[in-house]
Amino acid sequence: MPTRIKNALIWVFGALGGILWGYDTGVISGAMLFIKNDIALTPLLEGLVVSGLLVGAMLGAGLSGRLGDAWGRRRLILAASGVFILGTLGASFAVGPVSLIASRFVIGIGVGIASVVVPLYLTELAPKQVRGGLTSLMQLLVTVGIFVAYGTDYLLAGAGAWRWMIGLGVIPAAVLALGILTQPESPRWLVGKGRTDEARTVLTRLRGDAGAAGEELAEIERAEHTERARSEPLTLRRLLSPQLRPVFVVGMLLVLFQNFVGINTIIYYAPTLLTDIGFGSDGAILANVGIGLLNMLMTLPAMRLIDRRGRKPLLRWGALGMCAAMVLLAVTNLSGLGYGALLSALTLLGIALYIASFAVSWGPVQWVMLPELFPMRIRAAAVGLCVLFNWLFNMIVALVFPSLLRAWGAGVNFLFFAGTTLLAFLFVQRLLPETKGRSLEEIEQDLLRGRPARPEAERSVPVSSGAAHH
Repeated sequence: MPTRIKNALIWVFGALGGILWGYDTGVISGAMLFIKNDIALTPLLEGLVVSGLLVGAMLGAGLSGRLGDAWGRRRLILAASGVFILGTLGASFAVGPVSLIASRFVIGIGVGIASVVVPLYLTELAPKQVRGGLTSLMQLLVTVGIFVAYGTDYLLAGAGAWRWMIGLGVIPAAVLALGILTQPESPRWLVGKGRTDEARTVLTRLRGDAGAAGEELAEIERAEHTERARSEPLTLRRLLSPQLRPVFVVGMLLVLFQNFVGINTIIYYAPTLLTDIGFGSDGAILANVGIGLLNMLMTLPAMRLIDRRGRKPLLRWGALGMCAAMVLLAVTNLSGLGYGALLSALTLLGIALYIASFAVSWGPVQWVMLPELFPMRIRAAAVGLCVLFNWLFNMIVALVFPSLLRAWGAGVNFLFFAGTTLLAFLFVQRLLPETKGRSLEEIEQDLLRGRPARPEAERSVPVSSGAAHH
């Protein structure tokens, strides 16, 4: 089999966890309409069914750093697919609220593991020149999973077949389990375990050039030896040490802003917003499918631009686009427009602008940058900790937003998120380093010298911000 096809299979099977993640998080919005016909759910139990996945994801993300270092990236992806299958079957056959919530929690553990280990695996296998595009493949497949979930909900809504909606998630989980068995382990993990010959074989297979593989292996070994010399177990105290604190703060702010720019309010509550302004339920569900399609399609230019224009320009323009969309939605909501074509058109335009801006920037870029920021010997654990907080922030927004919606109304909430997107722009401008086109070892050396707060990476190619316009 040609090297190019072998590499393509690695990226596809490695990123297939993204489809599972997207499907299992997206499918519940439609399924919930029909679950209540078979299983008695109070509003509290309804909230627990939805948020049970997020609690499980926090646990999965928290476990995955330690397990990723002990078991290896590939074996942990295989384990995650097994967890997906177990939880999906449990949810689709659930007969009461307890078994349904417990199964959603199990699915969440798989989602949390996948959200850490899949970007980690792809980052450590990809050549530096195209690392951003290949790693963002997972985010593309997350959006594919969400779109497929919305489409499945729409197609099965007439029959009210919620068990099939959830149960069909077994198919991509089984494909992932079988596919990942044929793929190699991360060469960087192999070097860390002293299995240098295996790492050389994997790199030669990936790069198709023994000389290039040897050079990359030498660079990985130098970074490994440097880290081992100063290595100590990863603790919160170590992450908050003067050496690592700047990069940990950057990583935490990245996941904080990705959640508090308001994406979950749009993804979870777009149908509610649309029905509130006069859409019928069928029209709102169909519009939701359109939102899922736009989310998926706008991730494609991100995959192309992330290695050409860099991470920072995408994040900057994405934040400004989301800010403009939130201002438009706030003004539309607060202006007192009566039901009609103008209100519907402006609301749909605001939602579409927001989704497009997020999907081309903050959606994929966070998952590319998190593994790039941390030194190799703490990478899995540090990324796992950041992603644990990612799911915590996700859950906070999902739980608090309905109460704020009742208390303040949608318009004031949209103004709040317009403010957070502006703060996200300033964070990118002032604190975030550029990692485009640099090896993980080069990034590591700069960050360990205390440089993450510089406005642009020293060796990054200058980019005019207008070039990243989407």
